[in-house]
Amino acid sequence: MILGLVVVLVVWFIAVYNGLVKFRNRVDEAWSDIGVQLKRRYDLIPNLLNTVKGYAKHEKELFENVTKARAEAMSAQDPQGSAEKENMLSDTLKSLFAVSENYPDLKANENFLELQRELTDTEDKIQSSRRFYNGNVRDFNTKLQVFPTNTIAGLLKFKEYDFFEIAEKERENVEVKF
Repeated sequence: MILGLVVVLVVWFIAVYNGLVKFRNRVDEAWSDIGVQLKRRYDLIPNLLNTVKGYAKHEKELFENVTKARAEAMSAQDPQGSAEKENMLSDTLKSLFAVSENYPDLKANENFLELQRELTDTEDKIQSSRRFYNGNVRDFNTKLQVFPTNTIAGLLKFKEYDFFEIAEKERENVEVKF
């Protein structure tokens, strides 16, 4: 009887541990997916900058800001730091596209238009990857918080993951003026 209870507890412990490892690996995989899309974005930015430079030579400060934001975003290691740096990079890219409005020849340039389409597609994929990551983080963190799994997770030093969140200012309502 006691031996049977011990066997059941050991099997249950192993099942819970394996479940936690599976969920942790899903979160790590989702984070890796974000990294792949961010790399694609980082690779597109120099091409975009070079195209814009040909038309807007006197926008040097903007180019430096985009380059700096890109470098900082590439150096981020954790979801929280990465989210902050990515939001800064997004802001500088918005400025770059806003400047392009002042250059009709640039807006008509096929290379610029293709890079803009690719960047938009990449941004969509990044958002999708963020949602996938956050869903996996939610599931893993929930596993860590519910009883009795939380007891085993605590004993085995499993840690919660941070969500990949947007900046507070991006949550504000967009003001539309006519």
